[in-house]
Amino acid sequence: MAEGAVKTGETDFTECFRTVGTTPYIMRLAASAGIGGLLFGYDRGVISGALLYIKEDFQEVNKKTWLQETIVAMAIAGAIVGAGTGGYLNDRIGRKPTMIIADVLFFIGAIVMALSPAPWMIIIGRVIVGLGVGMASMTAPLYISETSPARIRGALVSTNGLLITGGQFLSYLINLGFTKVTGTWRWMLGVAAVPALVQCILMLTLPESPRWLYRQERLSEAEEILGRIYKPEEVKEEMRALKQSIEDELAIEGDMSEASMITKVKTALGNKVVRRGLAAGVTVQVAQQCVGINTVMYYSPVIVQLAGIASNSTAMALSLITSGLNALGTVISMMFVDRKGRRNMMLVSMIGIIVCLVALGLVFYEAAATSPKISLTDSSHFGMNSTCSLYTSAPNPSSWSCARCLRTNRQCAFCASKVNFQVNPGACIVATDEMKRECHGEQRVYFSEGCPSRIGILAVVLLGMYIIVYAPGMGTVPWIVNSEIYPLRYRGVGGGIAAVSNWCTNLIMSETFLTLTQAVGSSGTFLLYALFSFIGLIFIFLLVPETKGLPIEDVEKMLEKGFKPSLRFWKKKDDNSNNNDGKA
Repeated sequence: MAEGAVKTGETDFTECFRTVGTTPYIMRLAASAGIGGLLFGYDRGVISGALLYIKEDFQEVNKKTWLQETIVAMAIAGAIVGAGTGGYLNDRIGRKPTMIIADVLFFIGAIVMALSPAPWMIIIGRVIVGLGVGMASMTAPLYISETSPARIRGALVSTNGLLITGGQFLSYLINLGFTKVTGTWRWMLGVAAVPALVQCILMLTLPESPRWLYRQERLSEAEEILGRIYKPEEVKEEMRALKQSIEDELAIEGDMSEASMITKVKTALGNKVVRRGLAAGVTVQVAQQCVGINTVMYYSPVIVQLAGIASNSTAMALSLITSGLNALGTVISMMFVDRKGRRNMMLVSMIGIIVCLVALGLVFYEAAATSPKISLTDSSHFGMNSTCSLYTSAPNPSSWSCARCLRTNRQCAFCASKVNFQVNPGACIVATDEMKRECHGEQRVYFSEGCPSRIGILAVVLLGMYIIVYAPGMGTVPWIVNSEIYPLRYRGVGGGIAAVSNWCTNLIMSETFLTLTQAVGSSGTFLLYALFSFIGLIFIFLLVPETKGLPIEDVEKMLEKGFKPSLRFWKKKDDNSNNNDGKA
């Protein structure tokens, strides 16, 4: 799944530094809970590098694309369940215990993966970690929001999104650090247990959310915690505001407060305003995943290798750059989303994504078309059983290139020429550890994912550009839209449906990426993502209104009327309401 954010005023960060400076306890609360976002981001990034070495240790993983996809995707499947369970536990037992449970699950899952003797145990560990990730992804921002002063709440919750991208960057950095260490992937996956343990210990020393305590009628405890967050003269006013807010919330929930989730969903879908809100909310969440972002996050070292860079450590070093750009893009979003608007940021982002994906598809196509030829003499000089049998039995082996060799079957690999290896013919050999050692023994480069190419580095540059245009728009804005597009009474139901649609689409995309690259090639895969992105752009243009600066009541009135799309992008401040008039 991708990361959330919230609306932040232009002066929030200045006020945030000032407030935290006078009350450090606030930062302790936010930073401790924010480790949940860090774990979320770490899990998204760490598997990309670990998978390269898991394939080296387990030949069945190396030869079975579906097994690689399953190892990656099972954490997402666990997160879908964890997110739903986390929502229930947040209300039933509180934010603090839910976060502790998430940490315990993450700790256990990390240890299980690190000690795994077989792929099936790695998959079990990934599911357990996914459960923890799903719970943390819902609970961490909620806890930060409810334990932060209102005047800096937006700034503090926004840092959770930054910690998610920071966790991804950290995972690539740690992956790179363990490339030369015995155990490689076991350390990469197992080290995640450390921050989970740290957060669990920290959470044991922190209080429950005052909002949850107040709803449980534990008023004295809520007031005592507020006293540690606010100045003494502000506590009474905050208690009064909290009382009013919860009373309003309960009044809005009305008879629905005790209804089952199925009943709530049916009631929500029967409301025209909610249906239109869901059309927008689900559209942006599905589009966020259909552009292929999490395949880039989960498989970026593999994509770099598909571009012709064979070294595991080099591939991960280049992936570190893309992760850093993702974090930078999140900061850019926090700076501009309240100035330029949600809809505009997404439309511009989608156009940039489409351009980058089409360019990536063309680069991979050209790289495959110009990949080195296969030499029969070179292929057979290692020995009678060294040449890939599919090549020797082919009706026209003289037409084979490196791209044909690798795409034919996972049993084939390419051993490049010693001299000018990006151009000269090489060998199509059996993809085994023994042949890999023999190829390296002759000071040659062994390729099993992508072919050597002079333009491969251009694919890495385009990958970085793709991240830059994705992160500020489609990376963060869909979560903001979903926090603003639903009537207050249906916000939980609407947000939950949209979030599940995001996770499910994430699961589908992650579970099919490697299969697609085998079936239609890297070029075809990225061009297919460009097509999905174009369809997403059309739906966003037609269904998603601008919600920047609109009170909840105005958003509801706008959806009641219907949304009329406009071809205009950047508008004057007083022009916002005109864009929202008319019927769809």
